[in-house]
Amino acid sequence: MFYKEDNTFNDIRDKSLAQWLDEMEKHEDVAVRSGVKLNREYVQSLKDEIKRLKDENELKNQYLKKMKQK
Repeated sequence: MFYKEDNTFNDIRDKSLAQWLDEMEKHEDVAVRSGVKLNREYVQSLKDEIKRLKDENELKNQYLKKMKQK
């Protein structure tokens, strides 16, 4: 009944973004090359925020289950 979460789309999207950013690092325009680091840091901060929110949600779910049992 429970299925493993399929992350195929997300994996392809992450690899595509990484490949595109690698290509942009070699771009002749300095402004484009400079933005790559900022973009990588921003994407990482978004991933960290998603993880934090998932953990917070899981903690709330556990708490609600305990409250329901009482």
